[in-house]
Amino acid sequence: MPDTKKKLSFFSIVLLGINAIIGSGIFLLPSAGMKIFGPASILVLIFDAFLAFMIGLCFAECSGLFDESGGAYIYAKRAFGNFVGYEVGIAAWAVRIIAEATMYVAFATALGGFFPILNSSLAKNMIVTIMAVGLMILNLAGIEAASALSNIITVGKLLPIFLIIIIGLFFIHPGNFQPFFVPSLTHTFNFSNATLTMFYIFTGVEGLVVTAGEMSNAKKNLPRAIMVVLSVVTIVYILIMTVCIGVLGHKLTQTSVPLQAALTAMIGKVGSYIVVAGSVLSIGGICIASSFITPRSTEALADNGILPKAFSTKNRKNAPYISIIVNAVLILVLAYSGTFTYLAQISAISRFAQFIPTIIAVMVFRKTMKKQPRSFKLPLGYTIPIIALAISLWLIFNTQVNLLIFGFGALVIALPFYFLTRVYREK
Repeated sequence: MPDTKKKLSFFSIVLLGINAIIGSGIFLLPSAGMKIFGPASILVLIFDAFLAFMIGLCFAECSGLFDESGGAYIYAKRAFGNFVGYEVGIAAWAVRIIAEATMYVAFATALGGFFPILNSSLAKNMIVTIMAVGLMILNLAGIEAASALSNIITVGKLLPIFLIIIIGLFFIHPGNFQPFFVPSLTHTFNFSNATLTMFYIFTGVEGLVVTAGEMSNAKKNLPRAIMVVLSVVTIVYILIMTVCIGVLGHKLTQTSVPLQAALTAMIGKVGSYIVVAGSVLSIGGICIASSFITPRSTEALADNGILPKAFSTKNRKNAPYISIIVNAVLILVLAYSGTFTYLAQISAISRFAQFIPTIIAVMVFRKTMKKQPRSFKLPLGYTIPIIALAISLWLIFNTQVNLLIFGFGALVIALPFYFLTRVYREK
């Protein structure tokens, strides 16, 4: 029987991916990088982009082998068996819940900065509740409503970012890049710290492959979309970083809203309002993308027996309504009590619980699925997966212990549940 349900087009996949990656990070990135590594943080950004491309290429090859939703969970299960797949699946779900709750809090915080009357704990909780309930209703309405709104907001939030880039090119002062390597900052510890901190802004590409089952011709479109998304995001980040340093110089370290400060320095107070509106739209956009992806991740876990089958139950709009409702409740609980900065750091490092198994899975599939037709295959043999794995392990080795404990804690918590539910899954 042919599948007649609506599917995401290539253009929608690209916009969904851009929306999933470009969020609050781009509005915080320049000052954070400048504080840690000075103007040379541009090189750190390029290094992070290189790592993101290496990991993205691994996801692209794996995605070309499967049409089904699930992403890293599917690759881990097929490559290493049920136990590793279970651990990766649960960890991925936990990461998405934490990340989405963090974004809801960030959205409320951005609104509070724009409207002082909303800058209170009660107002924050009210905004978070309205967002969670509103996005839950939107996703219950089906894929067409969520996809259309995601496309509109993605285009809308990029406009102020491009405005800063275009105008900023005329306000850059070369002297603001001197000294490029600040002696007190440019040492090994600061480089690794800056690399991990700034890598957060590239997280999100792994979420795109989770929705493969909702895409038109996923094996062909998804690998190409991943490369287009990462290319666009990298160019935007490098230009934004260059403009902010070129306009503000070392004053960049004195502001927590670098894009707002940069555009204000260029065109006056109206620039502040433009960037605040852009940041609200940007964070709102990533919340929409995440609210679409997270329930599909939960649905994929249910389809594969990790969670109860009820989580994959769909309404007449083909939306996994139980997953949508349960996730909304969990996100609300976390958002009420969570803070943005620390949850963001945990979210960044915990993503490697998905990255590393996928990287290794590329090499495994080259042997176990070598006769399987694939729409995309990495060049240079095992070189790219090995480079991606080496840099990932280096980052983990240089991460603070407390972040590792919280970042990978879901793997330990999920361990007993695997054995407790093993009989149920086998049935």
